[in-house]
Amino acid sequence: MSDADAAKTSLPASESKTDRLRIRAAWMYFIEQMTQNEIADVLGVGRVTVVRMLAEARSRNEVRIAIESELSEIVRLERELERVFGLEQAFVAPLSSVDADPTAGIAARTGAYLSEAMRSGMRVGVGWGRTLFATLPFIAAKSLTDFQVISLLGGVGVARRFNPAEFAWRFAQVFQGDGYLIPTPAVVDSVETKVALVERCGLQEVFRMADTLDAVLVSIGGIASATTFYRGGFLDEQDREALLSRGAVGDVLFHFFNRQGELLDHPINDRVMSVEVDRLRRAPLRILTSGGHEKTEALVGAMQLIAPTVFITDEESARRILALAGETAKVSNGSKDEIGS
Repeated sequence: MSDADAAKTSLPASESKTDRLRIRAAWMYFIEQMTQNEIADVLGVGRVTVVRMLAEARSRNEVRIAIESELSEIVRLERELERVFGLEQAFVAPLSSVDADPTAGIAARTGAYLSEAMRSGMRVGVGWGRTLFATLPFIAAKSLTDFQVISLLGGVGVARRFNPAEFAWRFAQVFQGDGYLIPTPAVVDSVETKVALVERCGLQEVFRMADTLDAVLVSIGGIASATTFYRGGFLDEQDREALLSRGAVGDVLFHFFNRQGELLDHPINDRVMSVEVDRLRRAPLRILTSGGHEKTEALVGAMQLIAPTVFITDEESARRILALAGETAKVSNGSKDEIGS
């Protein structure tokens, strides 16, 4: 069945969670030709709920010819991100214009998701940065029992308008949970200093807690931009040029990686006071929230490095990384063809 034969939907500007779920179900059923059981598995609901949502879509006269609403393109991008990168869920924030700063939109989507996803008894590891800090006003505060937040890296030495490293304890406060911090600079002067701080200053327990995380929440930095990392003086221009020459496209928790999602061999990776990337991948729920033109390559690399289960971005970033992933796949297939010829 073509798009023209499927469903037409009209929603108010501020869609509810129920509306959004119903639209996704209609898209999967009428556009993607998925079965009701398959839709139930993807959405995490029962088949009876899927049947009810589809019936409601019809009764609302939303199912006619094509899915036409401000959400339709967003849903298409979300489904494509899920398919291409093997995500459990993707959330795409709309933008007012191509050149708009995506931070607020991504933060709002992230805050809404976290409000629903956080549960009592969870142990959550978090990074920090401008995007994560901006999510705080959008998170619905509630009291969770036995809720632990572990900072995954040290802090900044110089804070200006805001200190993004505060995110961990502010996030813990939102849910009235316990916060565990790494009270050191994000980067130290030597490996010896790092070892001494971990082994002699009581930080082993914080790092040990990172082995049993229920969820991780991180953003990424693009190496070409003036991110908090560079403004904080952790990376000088000589280091940046050296990383660029080795193919660096960005960092997660100040671990630098290339477009293929491979960590780079550079001394700064050994001096970072942060949890290793391998530990992040052990968490069953891995949330990556980030966007922006300068982070396109970094986001593609992070998909391989972190293997997020949930990805939250803006619509322009979604289009760019999907295009770049498609180009990368073509180049890779072309190389294989050459080898086989």
